[in-house]
Amino acid sequence: MHPAYSVILFTTASGAGYGLLIWLAAAALGSEAPLTGSGSVFTAFALAFVLIVAGLLSSTAHLGRPERAWRAFSQWRTSWLSREAVLAMATFVPAGLLGLFAWMPDLAPAGGLALAALGAILLAIATVWCTGMIYQSLPTIRAWNRPTVSPIYVALALASGGVLYNLLHVANHGLTGTTLALKAIALLAVAAFMKLEYWRGIDMADKRWTPESATGLGRFGKVRVLEQPHTQANYIMREMGYEVARKHAHRLRRIALLTAFLLPAGLIALATVSGPAIALMLSLAAVLSMAFGLVTERWLFFAEAQHVVTVYYGADAA
Repeated sequence: MHPAYSVILFTTASGAGYGLLIWLAAAALGSEAPLTGSGSVFTAFALAFVLIVAGLLSSTAHLGRPERAWRAFSQWRTSWLSREAVLAMATFVPAGLLGLFAWMPDLAPAGGLALAALGAILLAIATVWCTGMIYQSLPTIRAWNRPTVSPIYVALALASGGVLYNLLHVANHGLTGTTLALKAIALLAVAAFMKLEYWRGIDMADKRWTPESATGLGRFGKVRVLEQPHTQANYIMREMGYEVARKHAHRLRRIALLTAFLLPAGLIALATVSGPAIALMLSLAAVLSMAFGLVTERWLFFAEAQHVVTVYYGADAA
């Protein structure tokens, strides 16, 4: 598949935003020392909302008619994209209340902060899960039609949110907490393991779509293309027939593994034993490294996906 940069930005930015929101909500529930000071709290929630909104808006750039994006809300019974849109909007309700209550605690009714935090966590996870299901539910693309795709989306959101929350914590407190660092590193390790297993799985899995199975003519013997459907490049081949060389794919996988997981984990670990200024620089470097790594990982997610339609254009299998 041809990697669409608007969708890459959407899935990485909104995923990090939802992940940060989950960490902030968990902090409000008392699982981690929360940020102190109204300015720091406002900045943290503003960053989460900006990432979410920027990601959601960027997704409309891939539409042929962006002004019709509102119709995505109408098919929630059958469409994962529609469910994602509905849940994304619903998440703003508890998330907005959580941000308001965290920023101005005197406005929070009894139990209101905890209820808003719990609602934000559940809806944020559900939204990211639906994002993954948009791709996982497509049987025509073998690399996406795997049960680990949606869990990986959630794991990457939590890991990137943890790296962002660590930066905010260091900026607020002048150091990173050992417990917070361990949680962030653990999530990075889990996400890296899941991604490695995903890559191993798509490399080892048989290409189940062939010209014989795609056309239903396999019972007559070997099927081959006599003439191309089109005499020149068209939209289908530009979007569905994009290919990345295996040697380049493996090189980019190593870059993604290093910059999205290993380097951020190492930088966060070093930050725990550094002074405030060094810890802040290391935490910022971890965020920048993971941002680059996630964009690389997501570009590969699209570039390595082969649509079954390519067998009609001469591919041996998909």
